[in-house]
Amino acid sequence: MKSLTHSRPWLPPKSAFAGFRFPPEVIVVAVHWYLRFNLSYRDVEELLVERGVEVDHVTVFRWVQRFTPLLADGARFCRHSPGDRWHVDETYVKVNGVWRYVYRAVDQYGQVIDVLVSARRDADAARRFFRRALSTLR
Repeated sequence: MKSLTHSRPWLPPKSAFAGFRFPPEVIVVAVHWYLRFNLSYRDVEELLVERGVEVDHVTVFRWVQRFTPLLADGARFCRHSPGDRWHVDETYVKVNGVWRYVYRAVDQYGQVIDVLVSARRDADAARRFFRRALSTLR
């Protein structure tokens, strides 16, 4: 049976919040609302005031600038070492109005190992791609 309690959102280390007046949970919720729902800083300020937290929109701006990189790192898919089976795709796409060849290597877990965009489809481009992709194993 599943628990009815919600899981706690990921929080950066406590040291990241040192010197801030508000609890880390308030800061993370404010930054999350701003990023997730495309709200203005004043909208986030208003939502927090409705919940009893008086904060200025400039403070929300400073939180967003400071904590967005930390929250993005925490939300990033956990990368693991590349698997032993790879699949390589080659396709031809238009980039900025110019046709280019795109090489992409993906392992059995669906993790992208490397991508190369090349103007030419030749052996040198393929060698360069494979050399760079294989260097990720070291």
